[in-house]
Amino acid sequence: MSSTLFKNAALLDPLQGELLEGHEVLVEGDLIKEVSDRPIKATTERTIDLKGKTLMPGLIDLHVHTIAIELNLAQQVHIPNVLVTLRSTLLLRGMLRRGFTTVRDAGGAGHAMKQAIETGLTDGPRLFVSGRALSQTGGHGDMRARSDYLASDTTCPCCVRVGALARVADGVDGVRKAVREELQMGADQIKIMASGGVASPTDPVGAFGYSEDEIRAIVEEAQGRQTYVLAHAYTAAAIARAVRCGVRTIEHGNLIDDQVARLMAAKGAYVVPTLVTYEALANEGAQYGLPPESVAKIADVRDAGLRSLEIYRKAGVKMGYGSDLLGPSQRLQSDEFRIRAEILGAREVIASATLVGAEVLGMEGKLGRIMPDALADLLVVDGDPLRDITCLLGQGERIPLVMKAGRVQFDRLAA
Repeated sequence: MSSTLFKNAALLDPLQGELLEGHEVLVEGDLIKEVSDRPIKATTERTIDLKGKTLMPGLIDLHVHTIAIELNLAQQVHIPNVLVTLRSTLLLRGMLRRGFTTVRDAGGAGHAMKQAIETGLTDGPRLFVSGRALSQTGGHGDMRARSDYLASDTTCPCCVRVGALARVADGVDGVRKAVREELQMGADQIKIMASGGVASPTDPVGAFGYSEDEIRAIVEEAQGRQTYVLAHAYTAAAIARAVRCGVRTIEHGNLIDDQVARLMAAKGAYVVPTLVTYEALANEGAQYGLPPESVAKIADVRDAGLRSLEIYRKAGVKMGYGSDLLGPSQRLQSDEFRIRAEILGAREVIASATLVGAEVLGMEGKLGRIMPDALADLLVVDGDPLRDITCLLGQGERIPLVMKAGRVQFDRLAA
């Protein structure tokens, strides 16, 4: 069994406002064996002296699209499957290098991608996959352009396009079958479109998604398999409908109001803001092929997203970390820390990417903290992220070591 001892570490516990100096952490196999403020006596394969450096839990991003290799999602559907898959592996490696040891794919990635990482075929974060997101006809996941009629000659189930992040299903019976199929194919949770969105061509941001009967059917099917539903939703009305029907996490949630935020808190629902994606879409969306009709929608949600953070915090709604970036913009994943820290402070946004992420994934005690019996997802950081959040930005330049489940993924310390 492999073993590593980290000595003289300044430990970052997301529950604490300051680093805990002079700690040692023993890793055996894929778990953290011991954490102590005194010397640990153990014979290990490697001892790493972290004097002057921070040791913190691996990061969790609850809203990524690992197969979103282009900003123009409608165009991406027509890219050959093998190209989408191979280019996705580069995106996954980038996430891991930035310190995200766990991510929840919010539409697109399936069991095969998860299996490729678990078997070591490719490097990447631990994946929690949603399969293809569910959208009603004309909804956020319906990438068909406006036309005189909708063609019925869609590809058969054996010819699914890997580049498609979503699938269209309508009616209570239709969505029940779609949920069952995605779960059968290995989805860890189910994603639905509960309002209009930015990246889709024909649905206004304020449009409702599924009917309440359809949402309840989807939630019921997910709960029957001991899992949950996450919902893309922007407006307060759309969020309220989803939460009343049992949706567990709201994605984006920019146009929330005080009343609906209080409803979320009362129901124990989480929100996963994704503010960096609007900054990226506004600054470089057109450059990388985002359609004009999508560019025009950005202003409606961008500024509201910043205001929403205070509303959620005031209501007591727990916020997870999400990025939701597409294509080349995925390099900006860590900038969500910078944007949120200006309003919430560094500790709270770090907690969103550790403690809250672990709660949402049902991995409390296993992810998000450095503690005995937790999975050994660890980052070594040059600097103190609680005082200077820029330590976590960029492409991992100030993260010289990344460990996932006890295995070192990137290491500049050995040199």
